[in-house]
Amino acid sequence: MRNVMPISPKLAFGVQAPVLADPLLSERPKRATLMERLAADPLLVDPDRLSMFEACVAHLEQHELAAAFGLPQGMAADQDFWSDRSGAPHPWRPYVVQNGILQIPVLGSLYHRFPYQLGSWATGYDYIEQALARGIADPAVRGIALVVDSPGGMVAGCFELADKIYEARAKKPIRAFASDSAYSAAYALASSAERITVTRSGGVGSVGVVAMHVDFSKMLDNDGVKITLVFAGAHKVDGNPFEKLPAGVRNRIQARVDKSYAVFVSTVARNRDMGEDAVRATEALTYDAQDSVTVGFADAVGALEDEAAKFAEEMQVQETDQMTDKNTTAPDAAALAAATEEGRSAGHVAGMADQKARISAIITGESAKDRPAAALAAALDTDMTAEQAAAFLAKLPKETPQAAAPAPAPANPLASAMETTPNPQVGTLATENEDEDDGMSAEAKEIASILGASAASTGVPLKQ
Repeated sequence: MRNVMPISPKLAFGVQAPVLADPLLSERPKRATLMERLAADPLLVDPDRLSMFEACVAHLEQHELAAAFGLPQGMAADQDFWSDRSGAPHPWRPYVVQNGILQIPVLGSLYHRFPYQLGSWATGYDYIEQALARGIADPAVRGIALVVDSPGGMVAGCFELADKIYEARAKKPIRAFASDSAYSAAYALASSAERITVTRSGGVGSVGVVAMHVDFSKMLDNDGVKITLVFAGAHKVDGNPFEKLPAGVRNRIQARVDKSYAVFVSTVARNRDMGEDAVRATEALTYDAQDSVTVGFADAVGALEDEAAKFAEEMQVQETDQMTDKNTTAPDAAALAAATEEGRSAGHVAGMADQKARISAIITGESAKDRPAAALAAALDTDMTAEQAAAFLAKLPKETPQAAAPAPAPANPLASAMETTPNPQVGTLATENEDEDDGMSAEAKEIASILGASAASTGVPLKQ
């Protein structure tokens, strides 16, 4: 933060002044107030809104939930987290889903080890973490909205939660809405979302850390009160409020603050895709709506209701598009290639079968008996169908058979035909263009097969 702001004595130590007494002689030791416990550690709070932070703490102090502050972590993960003893929804652990958008409130002062959400006054990091985990697992939730209005809170637990929000972005869309303010610890959480929208009257920023020390030594002197601390260990009472803060103790506190600040800067830089130098250059300033967009701390300015409705509409459209893509997904490339090759092979076989049937029909037709040479030419040199070829051949004059030299009648007409005709490889359907054994193409083999069959059936050898 820019300045270390003092906290009022009443809020810092409660109505009752601290006392040192023998517990056996007193009714009951006084419980440390919440602000007293917070003052012992660095905070992520915007100093300009310190009064707001104090008011939130004071309200929580007087609420019955104050007794739950600092509960062990396991208390936030029990099975009945979202319901009370009667089974009804827990009044201080809201889980609201509207139009597929889960709204997680990040309101008021922010606390570690506090598993509740108390209206506009207080929110626990444990509650936010549990709501986030449930929303990610809930199939009815399309997106998650962080609704933020907070001056900041505790360092402890803040950056761990910011990391979890950042990681959850890979599972479901998460957006932050500063309505109206997201400062310090609240901005660390908001920056972890994919997108930040700020209301026109709102603001974000205050990337800094503050630690507070209250020195009551002068007041005690004026009241005639002298405090004697009895302790073992040189640093046991470092930073106590009953004496001035020594320089060495202040330096150690400053070192702790600097380490927390470095983590804060790197977290925001990662979340907002900015350089760390640019984040440090803000020097913990806060920015109004438009300036926050200019500096890179926010993405848009708009009313919460309008922007939330747009978010819900976008998630609905995205879900519809995903369903459409799922139903029209292109087939696997390997499967497509296999199917294409299978179709090509099947088409080749079917085409060869059709061609063989056509040639056979032409050269064995009635009109081809007296015109074998013309029939063969029609079958091999034209694209005429069997019917067209028959009509064409019928118009031609009959051919005169050439005289053949007398030869002894063969014992078997088929054997004779096979002897006088080049080997037709009857019944063999080659699928390759060239046969490595005889050099004949598949088409030539098919034709030879047909001629051989014709010669065998008619007793008249035909040549190609």
